[in-house]
Amino acid sequence: MNETSSSMERLIEREALLETLFAFSPDAIVVTYADGRIKETNTQLERLFGFHANELLGHPIEILIPERYRQNYHAHRMVYDDQPHIHPMAGVLELFGLHRDGTEFPIAIMLSPVETPRGRMVLGVIRDITERKQIEEDARNRRALFEGEMSHLAQHDALTDLPNRLLLNDRLTQAISLACRNHSQLAVLFLDLDGFKHINDSLGHSVGDKLLQSVAERLSACVRKSDTVSRQGGDEFVILLSEVTHAADAAIIAEKIIAEVKRAHRIGKDRLRISASIGLSTYPTDGEDAETLIKNADTAMYDAKQSGRDKYRFFKSQMSFQAVERQSLEQQLRYALEREELLVHYQPKVNLKTGAITGVEALLRWQHPERGLLLPREFLAIAEDTGLTIGVGRWVLGKACTQVREWLDTGLLAVPVAVNISALEFRNRQFVQGVQDVLRDTCLDPKYLELELTESGLMRRAEPIAHALGQLKAIGVRLAIDDFGTGYSSLSYLTRFPIDTLKLDQSFLNDIVVDSDRAIIVDAVVRLGRNLKKKVVAEGVETPEQLRFIQDLGCDEGQGYYFSPPVSAEQFAKFIETGLLIQPL
Repeated sequence: MNETSSSMERLIEREALLETLFAFSPDAIVVTYADGRIKETNTQLERLFGFHANELLGHPIEILIPERYRQNYHAHRMVYDDQPHIHPMAGVLELFGLHRDGTEFPIAIMLSPVETPRGRMVLGVIRDITERKQIEEDARNRRALFEGEMSHLAQHDALTDLPNRLLLNDRLTQAISLACRNHSQLAVLFLDLDGFKHINDSLGHSVGDKLLQSVAERLSACVRKSDTVSRQGGDEFVILLSEVTHAADAAIIAEKIIAEVKRAHRIGKDRLRISASIGLSTYPTDGEDAETLIKNADTAMYDAKQSGRDKYRFFKSQMSFQAVERQSLEQQLRYALEREELLVHYQPKVNLKTGAITGVEALLRWQHPERGLLLPREFLAIAEDTGLTIGVGRWVLGKACTQVREWLDTGLLAVPVAVNISALEFRNRQFVQGVQDVLRDTCLDPKYLELELTESGLMRRAEPIAHALGQLKAIGVRLAIDDFGTGYSSLSYLTRFPIDTLKLDQSFLNDIVVDSDRAIIVDAVVRLGRNLKKKVVAEGVETPEQLRFIQDLGCDEGQGYYFSPPVSAEQFAKFIETGLLIQPL
């Protein structure tokens, strides 16, 4: 075989191979002349674009491209020009293809100029990249969603989904700028839930979290969409009223919020009630920047708490001094136990028929190194807010039991000591065990200890409380309801709980001689106690008239300044020696 024949055979084989590759390529292939007219197509291209071959041959390649691309991608730009550089159209391009039915879809096209004996041509390999583009779009959407979620989380509270401190400060700063330009006012409300720590500690953080979510929903419903409700953390919320005409407008919103928060919150099977204290500051009167407005609203909120809670207060300049004083007192209280500044005074309870001392109530005092003797009302609220209540309560219980033990050891005919127990202490899971530990450590017979609890404290989660009361009763400890008559109207718990004593709140004895309504209530309580076989103790006896009235009603015991103010342990020991504080009837 000569060389010419061999070359011819190789050419034939190559053309056959190229034809096979051209026909069976998984990609769409198009061959154009130098002027951009289509010379050849393969089956895959026809399927991809929906054309038959005879509809494409001789037509410009632009027939496969949407019109908006044609101006930039004429066929003569798809080949090497006469310049030595490679035209930008050479290589791989991504654009849209045009289907015969008019629909568009993303394609990638690789252009390869080819020199042939018939002249310069361009080989175009086209691939449908719809799936890849969709994957890329999905990835971009996920990334955008993730970035959006991260941005949202960075600016919102995870529990309530309310704006957090960061977003509030930003909105408040913008609102101040707008108010400055418009010469208008805005208001900041600082809200703190009253007694939320009690609920969290007694019912658990899960219930506490749901309560916070319920409060957040109600706060949002109380304001306009242009306002901002923010959670600062814990049970603190800050509300920005972005535009108010008068300060009174903010007061109306504060009243509405207080009323809404007080409505019972249904959390699972429980119906929880809680109140709120609110402090208000206004721009520009109370501050011209976000930090100052929030700080002053916070200060006003503490004044609302000290004024009895469940109310609102506007900021006043003198409150700043009071806030500093409170903070100082808070810091000093933390060290009062270590420095042995706390002490217990004792107030006797007297049998109204015999005049004999039948018991004593242990009352906490703070011997402040600078302010002198402080009563509980001056610092117990701080103890509750700072979580010191349980520690202080345990100390009082231990101190009172130790004192009775000392009186007994010295040969005195000691009487039972009553200790006030806060709701927070009582709901502590270790409370009953703590009482047992104190009685064991002091070697005190349980009959010498009486625990006083308030009505409101007893009525929350009645079943667990009934169990704890039963345990205390089994130990031998006596149980009393303090401030009876000021709590719940339902008295069914008196038959469910093993209560020994009802202590009539001292408010009922005020003006009892001239106020017939008060007299009726006292008479009803005494009769109720007698019928239920409960001892009734009247607190706050201060005058001979009050004493004679409760004696005539048949009240069992009395307690108050008429008999004796709270005194030191040494002074009370002398009372025990005497044995009588009033003459027998």
